[in-house]
Amino acid sequence: MSGESHESQEMYLKTIYVLTREGRTCRAVDIVNELGFAKSSVSAALKHLAEAGMIAVTHGHVAFTEAGLAAAEKIYRRFTVLAHHLEEVGVPHALAVSTACKLEHDIPDEVLAVLAQGMAESET
Repeated sequence: MSGESHESQEMYLKTIYVLTREGRTCRAVDIVNELGFAKSSVSAALKHLAEAGMIAVTHGHVAFTEAGLAAAEKIYRRFTVLAHHLEEVGVPHALAVSTACKLEHDIPDEVLAVLAQGMAESET
């Protein structure tokens, strides 16, 4: 899988995760509205995610498989740790969020673990 398609897959998984965490039912139109992408692009991405065993689409509703949920939780955790640390060092919120979105795909697990540990220690 190319880096770009990996990033795209992670972006969709994170978006679905955020939408479902907010207690909303997730449908393709919700993803279209959230990301501002064409419905055809979202439909193609959902088909790819379903074929990869990450989601199931039933009667228009998107739900995670066990593997998809685990991947989405990992991606979302990466994003939140990065955004938190960027804001802690003074990066404005909007810039911290957009930068975290870019970094979350490439940061090594070892670096993320150190950042997450530091975040946990600063919260206690």
